[in-house]
Amino acid sequence: MKILQNSGEPIYQQIARQFRNDILAEKYKQGEYLPSIRGLAKELKISVITTMKAYEELEAEGLVTAVQGKGFYVNAQDSEMLKEQHMRKVETALMEAISAAEVAGMSDEELKMTLQTLLDMKE
Repeated sequence: MKILQNSGEPIYQQIARQFRNDILAEKYKQGEYLPSIRGLAKELKISVITTMKAYEELEAEGLVTAVQGKGFYVNAQDSEMLKEQHMRKVETALMEAISAAEVAGMSDEELKMTLQTLLDMKE
């Protein structure tokens, strides 16, 4: 896990985002426990409170559940919910791309061509 001290994004949000992405990408399977709060804090050289805040954010989103004395495990993920969450990520990224294109002075057609070129390169 990579933490950037000067990214402008709070550390707990960086941790939560990385775990969220890993859970949605099924790198952590249903029922699998996340690293212990103390262990992760030690590994990342951060406060236990910061790590706990990240895990609580994931719990509030329904991605993990806390078990007293055991830690946090990954909840079963509804495939429709996963698809919806991925679609939201795509929409957010595309909105950022549209904003960047406007700043760069690109036309809608240029933006569409750029997207098509990138899609073609993927194949």
